[in-house]
Amino acid sequence: MTEVITLTGNDLTLEQVVEVARKGAKITLSQEAIEAVNASRKIIDDIVASKKVTYGVNTGFGSLVKVSIPQEETRQLQENLIRTHSSGFGDPLGEDEVRAIMLIRINSLLKGYSGIRLSTIETLMAMLNNGVVPHIPEKGSLGASGDLAPLSHMVLPMLGLGRAYYDGELLEGKEAMARAGVEVIHLEAKEGLALINGTTVLTAIGALATHDSIELLKLSDIAGALSLEVHNGIVNAFDEELHIIRPQSGQLATAKNIRQMLEGSTLTTQATAERVQDPYTLRCMPQIHGASKDTVAYVKKKVEIEINSVTDNPIITRSGDVISGGNFHGEPMAQPFDYLGIGSAEIGNVSERRVERLVNTNLSGLPSFLVKYPGVNSGFMITQYAAASLASENKILSHPASVDSITSCENQEDFVSMGTTAARTARDITKNSRRIVATEMMAACQAIDFIKDRGVLGKGTQVAYDVFRKYVKFIDLDKDIEMYDELEKATDVLINGELLKAVEEVVDLEIEFDFAK
Repeated sequence: MTEVITLTGNDLTLEQVVEVARKGAKITLSQEAIEAVNASRKIIDDIVASKKVTYGVNTGFGSLVKVSIPQEETRQLQENLIRTHSSGFGDPLGEDEVRAIMLIRINSLLKGYSGIRLSTIETLMAMLNNGVVPHIPEKGSLGASGDLAPLSHMVLPMLGLGRAYYDGELLEGKEAMARAGVEVIHLEAKEGLALINGTTVLTAIGALATHDSIELLKLSDIAGALSLEVHNGIVNAFDEELHIIRPQSGQLATAKNIRQMLEGSTLTTQATAERVQDPYTLRCMPQIHGASKDTVAYVKKKVEIEINSVTDNPIITRSGDVISGGNFHGEPMAQPFDYLGIGSAEIGNVSERRVERLVNTNLSGLPSFLVKYPGVNSGFMITQYAAASLASENKILSHPASVDSITSCENQEDFVSMGTTAARTARDITKNSRRIVATEMMAACQAIDFIKDRGVLGKGTQVAYDVFRKYVKFIDLDKDIEMYDELEKATDVLINGELLKAVEEVVDLEIEFDFAK
């Protein structure tokens, strides 16, 4: 049965965003939220009737604020806003990203500070629940005054304009709405601005990237633990006694994750006088992975604040005041999403270095490039090249977007966040790093098949190995094969969630350490 999530405007979680965006959960509106929306709209109706000069209601936008709009043209003002602001460029955002955008926008409007009609929100909700996915080009937002261009593309199908996907087919907006049985609408005063002024797009993209980064961090612990077993790693470096005296949450969580996964393993060892310590990429996993865990935990908290916030302008207060402010400014999320990109990039960096250790006979003691007959066959040689390429690309993508700004709107909007660029690059970095971790997982499992007779895997790594081998077989290379297909399978295993779910059934993987325990 499809889950139904009741929105209040106040308590949407990251996990619920994923449920709606990727798993098809439906939404409904709480009675409290409906009442707040209606009360806010009455204030706007009174302003229109009284002809009180109010930004975005009966004035122009941005630097055109001094231009008064006659009452009979307020509807046209809002619809013109959508037409002209739909100026995006590039590949369309993914269906999951667009669904997340629609969800977060609805949740924000339900708080009752935006002056929009309930019927307009219900139209957007009907689109989301019935599978209408607006075509939104991914580029074109400055992250202030919010995500104007991409959100305008979201609104176009509501007016019977633009384009949208329905049942996997890209259609004219009017046709997509008709097929889904959703009536198109006309916007009234303030509604266009209420729909497009805010941080919704950058927050939605960044929210899904945050979720993917959380999963990536757990998967990197799994891949790292498998690599540790390949190298007969020294487990003393993961003792809680070592980490509790530097009580960084992510560091403690990583050490605990790896200890639990390696429980029962006979492929690891204790430190000896002859072999005291491992290289950093093995020994320092708690410190390296843990730093990224702290980053992602911080960003998740920021995301869950933002998805329950009002970010448009002007704001209609409960007392009836109309306040022009700057809640549309993306800076509070631009910096965290830059930070998220750095955290995800570091996971790719360290994973690529472990790939090198796995395929290098001088470091692993295994056949060169993990192939039985190296020389004629190159085996895993170029998998490391490809991983290195992605790691290097991530270093370029990690340059913070939030430190940049370009003046817009006749110098009225003279400092912008570039937060949507930050969110998109964090997403892309996470995808690159996931491919690198998939490469490490594939190489580690290949290496383990060379050392099966040396001992047994830990309780968590054994489960990971078993699930991985359901989809990606040992490559018994009599001759080289097309590695791309195998790497795609490895990546899909990480994306589909089966491996992580199976490991978490036997090991309690965390990104934050519970000090109360």
